Amino acid sequence: MKITGLETFLVAPRWLFLRVATDEGVTGWGEPLIEGRAETVRAAVHELADYLVGRDPLRIEDHWQVLTKGGFYRGGPILSSAVAGIDQALWDIAGKTYGVPVHRLLGGPVRDRVRMYAWIGGDRPSDVAELAEEQMKAGFTAVKMNASAELAPIDTPARTAEVVERVAAVREVLGDDRDVAVDFHGRASTAMSRRLLPLLEPLHPLFVEEPVAPEHSGHLRSLVESTSIPLATGERLYSRWDFREVMTSGIAVAQPDLSHAGGISEVRRIAAMAETYDVALAPHCPLGPIALAASLQIAFSVPNFLIQEQSMGIHYNQQCDLLEYVMDPEPFRFQDGYAVAGSRPGLGVDIDENAVRRAAETGHRWRNPVWRGADGAFTEW
Repeated sequence: MKITGLETFLVAPRWLFLRVATDEGVTGWGEPLIEGRAETVRAAVHELADYLVGRDPLRIEDHWQVLTKGGFYRGGPILSSAVAGIDQALWDIAGKTYGVPVHRLLGGPVRDRVRMYAWIGGDRPSDVAELAEEQMKAGFTAVKMNASAELAPIDTPARTAEVVERVAAVREVLGDDRDVAVDFHGRASTAMSRRLLPLLEPLHPLFVEEPVAPEHSGHLRSLVESTSIPLATGERLYSRWDFREVMTSGIAVAQPDLSHAGGISEVRRIAAMAETYDVALAPHCPLGPIALAASLQIAFSVPNFLIQEQSMGIHYNQQCDLLEYVMDPEPFRFQDGYAVAGSRPGLGVDIDENAVRRAAETGHRWRNPVWRGADGAFTEW
């Protein structure tokens, strides 16, 4: 079997899909993407296609090594995301070729179902308690929320209280048998996180995500030592080498993204490394159905898995939602807040190619917002 071509499709709301075709009619789908830089990743995919066309798609590890290390200049989010989508598609082909789900090729499932969480609220959530109640009624046992809008490096007592009050409102709705994760989104400075974390401790968040931006990961150890809240990070780390530096800080949860961090092949290795540091895995996935399908293959096969993100109803999905491009939504019908292991081959999701091609005729140019503080200076989104 040989790879005959790679096609990419920009589709709303902000996604990039990849189709890898072979001369035996087996096709694989991937989702190579950096949100807001989709066209740049697309160009990288097509540069890498020059090497892949004509080669055996089942030599997944060899291709991963060449694509990540064959160029003199390596790494970074664009290349890692391009490789991630290709890697997903090659695993999809492998599973379809052998007639088994990808998690069977990764050693088989270690669990029968995967706990999921739902997003509530947007960047300026005001009705998070009501939204948490809706997700609870839908069967979810965990939700995640943004902690705040933009923050000053050291913000006021009032802004600090707003964060705590919002999380407290959600905790009151959920009770003690369900979980809330709080995403700082890298918006808080180290000083501001150090102020907020102790105040959130009585509310027992499942974890606090990105308490500092990734370039300040050197401060994670001091934050870990300042709080009992489990700290999580990783959506903006792109390889096991990036994660090596934060594993030793004492974080509780690693969050590699299957569409950013080198795909299934690399995230599986990141998970194994995390296990040696007693760190749980919670793959980041606010993206489309292919990225989620790939994440679930990891979740079913990784022993130190904690919980899985998914984008159903997320505030970014303005024009269409997670199920718009799938033939059968069954793999994403969550039961009591869990995804159940299936037997479909490959990634386990059937993409509606006609719908994808129609959507790609319009495409998208999604960009993340640029925020400014009260003084007009740039601030973290």
